[in-house]
Amino acid sequence: MTSSHRRLRALLAVALMTALLALFSPLAVTAGPVPLSLGSLAVYLAAALLHGKRSTLAVFLYLLLGLIGVPVFTGFSGGIHHLLGPTGGFLLGYLPCALLSGWMIARLGDKPLVWTGAFILGTLLLYLCGTGWYAMISRIPVTTAIPFCVFPFLPGDAIKIAIAVIGGLPLKKLLVRHRYLP
Repeated sequence: MTSSHRRLRALLAVALMTALLALFSPLAVTAGPVPLSLGSLAVYLAAALLHGKRSTLAVFLYLLLGLIGVPVFTGFSGGIHHLLGPTGGFLLGYLPCALLSGWMIARLGDKPLVWTGAFILGTLLLYLCGTGWYAMISRIPVTTAIPFCVFPFLPGDAIKIAIAVIGGLPLKKLLVRHRYLP
């Protein structure tokens, strides 16, 4: 396989993960001031399948689509006000979540424990960005924001991490075997 074929495959994989984010993220349940979306599940899968730089590029492209108004954010909405509003830190937190999780998986391998740990640490960064941003925009202490921005989402994120690990590992093996991933 030539290097141009590898590059094309890598670009297609990034585009597909961006599309998966755009498909999953609008689907959400309101749980207090921060909606519970399937977006983080797509971020976990992007990190596991594409690793650090490419998964972060997929997330960046997703955010760019939403920024210019394409309805890819929660509730099929878009626009800069979502990134600048109280929950914008969670959207922006997808970037370090994808980068750290993908980097860890690339360095430590495709093992369930590695994936689980990588997703947990990535989610901690996501919570840190989102909760910090929410507290700053809402002008409340971070300690006041944590019960609204973290606790209600722990069970759902644990389930999304389990789904990403249980479903993602065989998916990755299949995609690598059929040479769909670079």
